[in-house]
Amino acid sequence: MIHNNHAQNTATFVKHLLSTQSLVLVGLMGAGKSAIGRRVGAELTLPFLDADNEIEAAAGQSIEDIFSQHGEPYFRDREEKVIERLLLDTPSILATGGGAFMSEKTRANIKKHGISIWLKADIDILMERVGRRDHRPLLKAEDPHAIMQKLIDQRYPIYEKADITIQSRDVPHEVIVQEIIDALAKQ
Repeated sequence: MIHNNHAQNTATFVKHLLSTQSLVLVGLMGAGKSAIGRRVGAELTLPFLDADNEIEAAAGQSIEDIFSQHGEPYFRDREEKVIERLLLDTPSILATGGGAFMSEKTRANIKKHGISIWLKADIDILMERVGRRDHRPLLKAEDPHAIMQKLIDQRYPIYEKADITIQSRDVPHEVIVQEIIDALAKQ
């Protein structure tokens, strides 16, 4: 938690900034959007929402099942609608799925109703983190490293359109949280 007066003032300013818009975390799977988002929400006493969880709740099934039963285009359409609904609701800290920001419509909605932060991570960090769990539909292949590199090549040029970029790396979460708050204070 924030301890000194300057940091408290910064957090108060940022919370006021976010009183009318959401903070939207974008980046590849494994970048830390949910882990960091929860902590930013706690620090700023704002609700944290995970778009993937909200999509699953709306669909009544897992993302993996949505992908396998309906395909990625169907999932992306649902993702756009859920993110739009969340952005129109109470301002929050919103972690999006890795492909969400690729949608021009979603980017426009985020621009209109929020501040986007790209959590940028190197491939080695991403692979180490996603290797801990086996629920990533896009990585269920013979060469997940090659797929991740392809996603980096495709998505990083779009992620660069985010309002703020923060390097996700192996440091205590509080370091990244403070970097986000400091960056927001400069907006």
